[in-house]
Amino acid sequence: MVFVASCVMLIGAGAHAQAGAACNPGGTVEETNACAVQAFQAADTEIAILYGDVMRALSAHERPLLRQEHTAWQRVRVTRCKQATRASESEPEWPRLYHECLITETEARRKGLMRWLTLDHPSAKP
Repeated sequence: MVFVASCVMLIGAGAHAQAGAACNPGGTVEETNACAVQAFQAADTEIAILYGDVMRALSAHERPLLRQEHTAWQRVRVTRCKQATRASESEPEWPRLYHECLITETEARRKGLMRWLTLDHPSAKP
């Protein structure tokens, strides 16, 4: 639950600016921004569910390592996307670009989480 709450806070002004706009992929800048925010929220919810599932599948001594890794990933995800979209921050389409970056980072995280369910995870290494 903390993960979801922190992600909601990270959405920031971009989501608030789009709150009144309905998603329309071929619509105005505000409508396409709203679509990106919604898509990010869906991807973020999916990764939060997967994270919870993986945590429950791990032993008690493995969970702190996953928690540390995931928390670090959350910080890096935001930093990477802020850096990647910095040049367009003052542009009206910035929320869409920023949230598309967050979606890409979030989708890539799935592989990292799934790794914990194999013998190729950090706590399995000597």
